[in-house]
Amino acid sequence: MKKVINFIKEYWITMLIFAGLVVGYKVVADNGLANTFLFPPVEGIMLSFEENRETMFINMLHSMALLAPSIIISLLIALVVGTIVGMNKKLRKILHPVIYTFSVVPSILLSPFVLLMTPSFWWAALILIVYGTVWATLFATITGIMTIDKRYLDNAATLELHGLKRLTKIILPAASPSILSGFVNSLRSSFVMLVYAEMYGAKYGMGYFVRKYSEFGLYRHTWSGFIFMVIVLLIVMQIFERIKDHMLRWTIN
Repeated sequence: MKKVINFIKEYWITMLIFAGLVVGYKVVADNGLANTFLFPPVEGIMLSFEENRETMFINMLHSMALLAPSIIISLLIALVVGTIVGMNKKLRKILHPVIYTFSVVPSILLSPFVLLMTPSFWWAALILIVYGTVWATLFATITGIMTIDKRYLDNAATLELHGLKRLTKIILPAASPSILSGFVNSLRSSFVMLVYAEMYGAKYGMGYFVRKYSEFGLYRHTWSGFIFMVIVLLIVMQIFERIKDHMLRWTIN
């Protein structure tokens, strides 16, 4: 009960803003102040939730089955490449311009080539999501390692920590605030790419659900699918934010 009270005290303004958005939409929709075809009544959207709750849950599982391996692969690539490049000044000068060049190419532009070169849409979507999300974590890893306080490395030398122990006990923990911040940004990008992939080729998924009903002109289902997707993504982001806060509990903030 105490946690609930503290939550309300901390976020009551935020809750009022969201409540205001809902009330504002209801006023606009109920009074025909906007296109009634695109902005159906709140009651219709709520009814759509009731009618499609099982379908939405199945689509969510399909989305997570695509998103989870994509995030893991992009994280591994970013950590391995970022650590190697961040620790080697000469290699960093050579590869950093190359990495930057590839990072500014939108993954959406590569989709026609990837779709033709991969055996299935699932693999194409996974590659596009990885490509679109790896950069923030990669650059954050490089920057985090580059900016490690030299005193940490001097202490590691004093303690005779070398090789893997030096990497796991000193370098990665010291760079972890930067790495985790980059990873959270990558996670946001992964949702954008997930929705894009599902809206233009998938047969299941939250993005597919929204696209399907928008094409049919059933906008109460489109709105319910959109709201459901936003809620799921917010929950996922909050989970990772809590994990990040727990892992960085040793920092000042």
